[in-house]
Amino acid sequence: MIDSKLDISGARILVVDDQEANVQLLEQLLVEAGYTCVATTTNPTEVCALHRKNDYDLILLDLQMPGMDGFAVMAGLKTSETDSYLPVIVLTAQPGHKLRALQAGAKDFISKPFDLVEVKTRIHNMLEVRLLYRKLEAYAARLEQAVSERTAELRESEARYRSLTELASDWYWEQDETGHFTRVSGPVLEMLGIRVEPLVGTTSADGMTGWNEVERQAMLDMIAERQPFIDFALSRVDANGSLQRFRVSGEPMFNQSCRFIGYRGIGVETTARP
Repeated sequence: MIDSKLDISGARILVVDDQEANVQLLEQLLVEAGYTCVATTTNPTEVCALHRKNDYDLILLDLQMPGMDGFAVMAGLKTSETDSYLPVIVLTAQPGHKLRALQAGAKDFISKPFDLVEVKTRIHNMLEVRLLYRKLEAYAARLEQAVSERTAELRESEARYRSLTELASDWYWEQDETGHFTRVSGPVLEMLGIRVEPLVGTTSADGMTGWNEVERQAMLDMIAERQPFIDFALSRVDANGSLQRFRVSGEPMFNQSCRFIGYRGIGVETTARP
């Protein structure tokens, strides 16, 4: 609902009629009704250029004009409109033209000869709708901007999160929805059963040697069921016969449509150092 009379009274209105008497009558009526931004023209060929320049909230458009009738004017306005809303009330003395005008994009009509009460009422109602439409457009634009800014903030936050998790952990990994690794650091590949080149401190040619298979399989089962886990305990015996202990955390990832898109996790070695 329009909540301010200033919105209505300050609306930009253009009166278009080849009859100077009609133009003067409508202009006087609008001014007396409190409208402060009323423009007029008796030349229909000027309408499209005037609208591009002034972006009118309402155009009162006569249909019967020499050289270029109101239907041609509306066709021109449609090609130059920056939005899909055509703010036109047609003025006509021909009842048969009303339906055609509405089909051409006009939002309402005023019959000739003018009933002044009807004219003021239709104009006021039309402007309420038009200005509400503009407010909705502005709100949608602000909302889109807010969503864009928030999305950028979330992406930056996620980037910081990834950097911090990598710095604060001994390893970090991400998988896509098919289980393929898209980001890996540390011994996670061997932990999850992928053969890799020996890591520093590992002398076996098989990077999987030494892991507690019961623990490792339990973690793989949780990943297969898309369950989150925190500080899951894993252990292995290294090439020197020493027991290494680890704590691993992981979580499934979902997009905004709640579709599973992969997994990510971190881990730290908790082996007591001599």
